[in-house]
Amino acid sequence: MDEIVKQALAKWPNVPHCTGWLLLDRRGQWRMRDDAAQAAGELGTPIRHEALLGFINRNYESDADGQWFFQNGPQRVYVELAYTPWIVRLHAVDGALRLTDQAGAAFEPAHVWIDDEGGILFSDDASPARVAALHDHDLELFANHASLDDAGKSGVFHWRAGVDLPVSMIARAEVANRFGFVSSPAARAASAS
Repeated sequence: MDEIVKQALAKWPNVPHCTGWLLLDRRGQWRMRDDAAQAAGELGTPIRHEALLGFINRNYESDADGQWFFQNGPQRVYVELAYTPWIVRLHAVDGALRLTDQAGAAFEPAHVWIDDEGGILFSDDASPARVAALHDHDLELFANHASLDDAGKSGVFHWRAGVDLPVSMIARAEVANRFGFVSSPAARAASAS
């Protein structure tokens, strides 16, 4: 967390949280959602300002309930997730595969999942495990490095020389519960009131 954010939290500790205004889409883009976008159930407008994107990425965390948020100075802005809290890109660099999350940090997978809609997810070996959905533009590269059964429901992903990660099925509807995150803090807040 940025030092300026820590200072703002100390100075103004009781600023109300906000929900519904920020969304992480299925391709790892941060989107602003005004009242009209929220009312229409739209994704919102992509944020393009590089300094703001960096600030969001550096101050992106989760609370004890599995709700992801951006700490914007003294205000906690809860994030609506189009799928998972992390979106990763798969790259082949000098013959080796690498995964990076939407903030540009390395993501080291321990397991691979295929959901019932054909999406690919990776989880790491942290406790609790982080889960990330693969950006759909990288599905072909993934397929080039995977050996799956005829039904495409299990197999292995050839991650590194001599390192094959198991590929298992998971229902998309079970992902948030399995990995302990809240997809929509706004819906959760609305149901609590």
